[in-house]
Amino acid sequence: MSCQKEMGDGALLQGCACGGASAEMSRQIMRLQVFTLIWMVVECALALSSAWRARSSVLLAFGADSLIELLSALVVLLQFVPHLALSTARATRLAGILLFILAAVITLSSALALWQRVQPDTSWIGIGVTSAALIVMPLLSSAKRRAGKAARNPALAADAVQSATCAYLAGITLAGLVLNAVLHIRWIDPVAALAAVPVICAEGKKALQGEECC
Repeated sequence: MSCQKEMGDGALLQGCACGGASAEMSRQIMRLQVFTLIWMVVECALALSSAWRARSSVLLAFGADSLIELLSALVVLLQFVPHLALSTARATRLAGILLFILAAVITLSSALALWQRVQPDTSWIGIGVTSAALIVMPLLSSAKRRAGKAARNPALAADAVQSATCAYLAGITLAGLVLNAVLHIRWIDPVAALAAVPVICAEGKKALQGEECC
């Protein structure tokens, strides 16, 4: 079944998956993505600025993940914008590509940190933002997963994985930051960042292999 367009509250909303999505479901998905965009802008800014000040590879990885998650949320949101809408298959592939970009950024930054023997500083802002993400992102991922299943939208399902990966990275980042603050062992930070790479690559592969529902 082809994607359908439905009228809701005077605005034209585009169905985001094969079989279409109701106007109410479209609005729910849009609200989720707008919230994600706002949250990720704040999270990304705090994480990347803290990574720069603390010379932290794991915070850089977390901030880069926040940026990729922001772009992924924007990709899904564009499916509902008339004249700019992306097809579900293309949006899903883009989400997968973004995950592989994230894995490359993490690997490169961590390898450089290990090679240059960088000793990261304690970042209390980083500990705070990752603690908050560890609470918010699982809830957001769960909401996106339910909405993606209801709307039969694999791009939103891939974006839910992005949010879950962000939560996983938040846990790894928080552990690395706390251990670094307590033990001051320089390799803990980049090794913690590298621990997330296999999971990110596996999820990126799944997203790239995703097919539009029939």
